Amino acid sequence: MPTPRFLTLDDVAEVLNVSWSQAYALVRRRELIAIQIGGRGQWRVEVDELERFIQRKYAEARAGAVPAAEELASAEAPAAGGDAEAETPAEAGPTRGRRSRR
Repeated sequence: MPTPRFLTLDDVAEVLNVSWSQAYALVRRRELIAIQIGGRGQWRVEVDELERFIQRKYAEARAGAVPAAEELASAEAPAAGGDAEAETPAEAGPTRGRRSRR
């Protein structure tokens, strides 16, 4: 049997060792290019496209690229010399609703 040209999201998830929903999120964010086939809109990823995605991720790792989530976290971190003792929302206790003005 010849090697299949297209993979399902289940196949992609297995190759990447992630869940189906994580594979679908990659497609939704257009990090991994996929096509929809049939009336139910089943996603298919070309084997070559998956390989390009993997190589791109390795290149980013080698270049020291920081994922967007980590960039946001570091941007929100207090600057050096800032108030390190400030309460976090979890430490501040329960929040209260707004008081209505009458």
